[in-house]
Amino acid sequence: MTHGANLEITSAPAGTSPSASEHGANRVAELALPGLPVRDLRVKEQRSLWGNAWRQFRKHKLAMVGLVLFVFMLLATFVGSPLYPQDIDTIDFMVSDTGVSWAHPFGADSLGRDILARILWGGRISLAVGIVAALVSILLGTAIGAIAGFFGGVTDTLLMRFTDLFISLPQVPLLLVISFLYRDAFYGFFEDRTGTGVTGIFVLIVLVIGVLSWMPTARLVRASFLATKQKEFVEAAESMGATRSSQIFRHILPNVLSPIIVAATLGVGAAIITESALSFLGLGFPSNVPTWGSMLLEAKDRLEIAPHEALFPGMMIFLTVLSINYVGDGLRDALDPRKTS
Repeated sequence: MTHGANLEITSAPAGTSPSASEHGANRVAELALPGLPVRDLRVKEQRSLWGNAWRQFRKHKLAMVGLVLFVFMLLATFVGSPLYPQDIDTIDFMVSDTGVSWAHPFGADSLGRDILARILWGGRISLAVGIVAALVSILLGTAIGAIAGFFGGVTDTLLMRFTDLFISLPQVPLLLVISFLYRDAFYGFFEDRTGTGVTGIFVLIVLVIGVLSWMPTARLVRASFLATKQKEFVEAAESMGATRSSQIFRHILPNVLSPIIVAATLGVGAAIITESALSFLGLGFPSNVPTWGSMLLEAKDRLEIAPHEALFPGMMIFLTVLSINYVGDGLRDALDPRKTS
């Protein structure tokens, strides 16, 4: 024998306090559902995916510390550099190789140039290279992985063999060879057309790093597409006449953004390290452009007499990459669908 329960929910009359309304709802539930435990009936606020992700991200203390530190680095380099009173090219042999002081908070190099000014100015290039190169890598890897995972068949086979070809290439030697062969060509090409050859070096480094680092993202996106396109909501959209582009961009891609965002975050740190390594080997930006890697190159011969010249640029690379990795770890946990708030 079954008992039917008819539960009618109406809005509280004007002037009724919220506590009285909740008490009335509990009383209705108690009368309509005898013998069942009565819980507090409240209307919960609807939570979005990104709202839940931010809530989970805030619980990750190291991720929050990394986010604050990374934002501080961005503000210090892009906003603080123009406001800092010292110039990056001002030479003062009276203070050459001096340590930390009030006039020079990070000391001075062998030519008496302020190290903090050069770190702030060069940080803009290092961070910009990392962000733009990671963006190129993510866009290229996402496009190839999405096409391979969605269409499958021959398309998937060809694109994955193309990916395997790039994975089999020796990344570091190829990176060094390309930078060595085309560095002067890019510098001269952009100097003739834009008036500054540094832009050409920037474009070359970004393209080289991005083109040689998209393969893990492509494999990750392909696997996510293969799993998601079999879901019921994608099949329902297809049965309702959704086009292939609509299925990709409106139904599948938004559901695989989580691993893409995490990969993009971690890719920024890897690109910064790669650019610093190129500059340290003398195959990056010219010597008159003070990136963090080129500053390490200039300081390597004076480690014994002026260790601060290498300590502070190295510390900036370390702290920046560490903060980005912590942010990536926090995003990975926050965007994990198995996590609940």
